[in-house]
Amino acid sequence: MTQPDTIVVTKTNTAVKKPAMYKVLLLNDDYTPMDFVVQILEIIFNKSREDATNIMMQVHNNGCGLCGIYTFEVAETKVGQVLAAAQQAQHPLQCVMEKE
Repeated sequence: MTQPDTIVVTKTNTAVKKPAMYKVLLLNDDYTPMDFVVQILEIIFNKSREDATNIMMQVHNNGCGLCGIYTFEVAETKVGQVLAAAQQAQHPLQCVMEKE
């Protein structure tokens, strides 16, 4: 008589961590036009005109404004897009990311 095949199933506990999140911030300068900042916020960060204007005023009045909170890769991409658009338009606008 043949013995049935035995299958051993092992269960591993894998804890999935949430990815670290990063704030994307625009920094104030005295040269970049406010309209350009609003346009950046609308196009790159998908903000409404009203939200973009409010963030632009935060940048103007407080020195920086929060554009959004993203995973590392998304934040890094958005910072690069802002810097590229500012450079192409010959504006000194700066955008940074910091860990939340």
